[in-house]
Amino acid sequence: MRVHFSRVAVLAIVVSAPRICAQVVPLSRADAIAEAMDHGGRLGVARADTAVANAQLVAARALPNPDLNASYSKSVPNYHLTADFPIELPHVRGLRIQSARAGLEAAQLTFALARATIQLDADTTYTRALAAREHLALSRRNAIDADSLLRMAVARRDAGDAADLDVELARVFAGQQENLAAADSLTLVSTLIDLQVVLGIMADRVEVMPTDSLTYPPPGAPAAATRPLAIAAASLSLESATLAARLQHRSIFSTPIISGGFEEGDPDQKGILPTFGIGFGIPLFDRNRGAIAQAEAERVRAAAELSLTQLETTTELARATRERANALAKVARDRQLVADADRVAAMSLTAYREGASALPNVLEAQRTARDILGQYIDDLANAWIAAAELRVFSLAAPAGVTQ
Repeated sequence: MRVHFSRVAVLAIVVSAPRICAQVVPLSRADAIAEAMDHGGRLGVARADTAVANAQLVAARALPNPDLNASYSKSVPNYHLTADFPIELPHVRGLRIQSARAGLEAAQLTFALARATIQLDADTTYTRALAAREHLALSRRNAIDADSLLRMAVARRDAGDAADLDVELARVFAGQQENLAAADSLTLVSTLIDLQVVLGIMADRVEVMPTDSLTYPPPGAPAAATRPLAIAAASLSLESATLAARLQHRSIFSTPIISGGFEEGDPDQKGILPTFGIGFGIPLFDRNRGAIAQAEAERVRAAAELSLTQLETTTELARATRERANALAKVARDRQLVADADRVAAMSLTAYREGASALPNVLEAQRTARDILGQYIDDLANAWIAAAELRVFSLAAPAGVTQ
């Protein structure tokens, strides 16, 4: 009766997933990346930052509007009409435009980096889903094999060729495999939910299923960038902050104003009387110290962010390169180990069926084969993830963008 229950449990695990898969949408890696780019939430934030930087450049290029003043007085002349024209100094206006332009270029590079990061998240999460799917398939196969081994042990015991201890060992092993299959099934569901979050799908159940195969990653590593995208964006941010600080230092005096207009109503001088004047602010009480201090603090912060970005990018690039090489080397070794372990497991099972080997040897051989194949799946996934990270960290800034 316990054997029959074990078989039912295994079949329930094996059959349940196809029913679930029939209700979900098949998804390739390319489709997953495209879906993340279209509906991912973080791209909207980066796009908004670029729009803000573009608006700041438009504002920096804008010319100040003149002021028109009309007044009346009892003393003659009675009527006054003047227009004030702010005159921006070229060295002040030029700095403001240069700072805004550098900020826009930094935002554009940050937007490109955000797109690459979103693609990386979709790619790596898709790879983890593939690995979880392969682990589940392996666990299901192991559970079926363990159930077959249990039935074989029961048949040998009934024939007098095995002891009750063999049956109990086989039953414990079959139960472990069932538990592993159930745990891997939950892991796959959790990973698919994570993938749906990256794709912008708000759902509490599985709606997509990866269809690609977890094959050997593409050969060849991307060329190292002389100026990675993240460092170029941080450099432009520092340039923008430096120009903004220089602008505040040059803005101690306010913008000069040229006034022109006319007066009317003087009985001694008939007609319209022209007036002219010029005005400029005197930094008597405030020498723009607050704005200068704020701009200098932002410049120091931008310099610190550049140093941090350089350190992190260099470190991540070296780490991704090392992890990709290590993962590929392990995959190459795992291929031969998988073939050898499968052959040993098959030979041990045949020997047990013929009565030439003990059951613990079969269990150990199957456990070893399962562990090696599971490690092979993990190494393949790590190689894919490291290759994707290396592509992002190796992205170079466009040649037309200057630091």
